[in-house]
Amino acid sequence: MPNLDHKNTILELQDISFSYATDEVIKDVSLSIHKGDYVGLIGPNGGGKSTLLKIMLGLLRPQKGIVKIFNQDINHFKDWQKIGYVAQRNFFDASFPATVEEVVMMGRYGKLGFFHFPNKIDQKKVHQALQQVEMTEFKNRSIGDLSGGQQQRVFIARALVTEPEMIFLDEPTAGVDAKTQKQFYALLEKLNKQLNLTLIFISHELDILAHQATELGYINRTLDYFGDPKEFLKGEYFHELIGKSGIHH
Repeated sequence: MPNLDHKNTILELQDISFSYATDEVIKDVSLSIHKGDYVGLIGPNGGGKSTLLKIMLGLLRPQKGIVKIFNQDINHFKDWQKIGYVAQRNFFDASFPATVEEVVMMGRYGKLGFFHFPNKIDQKKVHQALQQVEMTEFKNRSIGDLSGGQQQRVFIARALVTEPEMIFLDEPTAGVDAKTQKQFYALLEKLNKQLNLTLIFISHELDILAHQATELGYINRTLDYFGDPKEFLKGEYFHELIGKSGIHH
């Protein structure tokens, strides 16, 4: 099991509200995420999941409330190499002319800075990341020649080479088959437990998250639940919320 330390809060939202023009998307959301947590965020389409993720990443600034990351106000936070991000697969141009190894090396560029070329340490980090996601044998393949599930493993490796403490994943299994999804979730569980990586995962796959995540959040403008996934399944939340949300179970 990961080393869950609920004294070590690394991301905190305090009374967050956000509106697009007059449309309030997030209202009075508060939560704490701790080192080693595997957090699943679920909710209906349009319920605010992606907006909340962008607020956590500092891409949107809430009209109300405070975001703290590694005990710093997010507006003053500079050490973004501690944060990894994996987007939906359909954001990727499959014709992009790069090998798997080159795509993963892109994750090191933030550490390298301008006019610096990868050295042996960078190469070692890339190889380690490819081993961690079990994609070493594909390192010389064109990224566009891989399956959707393989591409997502490469993008996780690209996030891992910065040696992050926390990775955000925005529905990365969208559009891949059930077998590939199962393999992908098994990889995330391994990274969470073996590397003690903190994961924040947006998904519609409640059944898998309920068995793997350490914390589950249900958001539909407000945060209607945040806590033990198994308690969510047993409680009144499941029947009241899931039946009308379109979430997979």
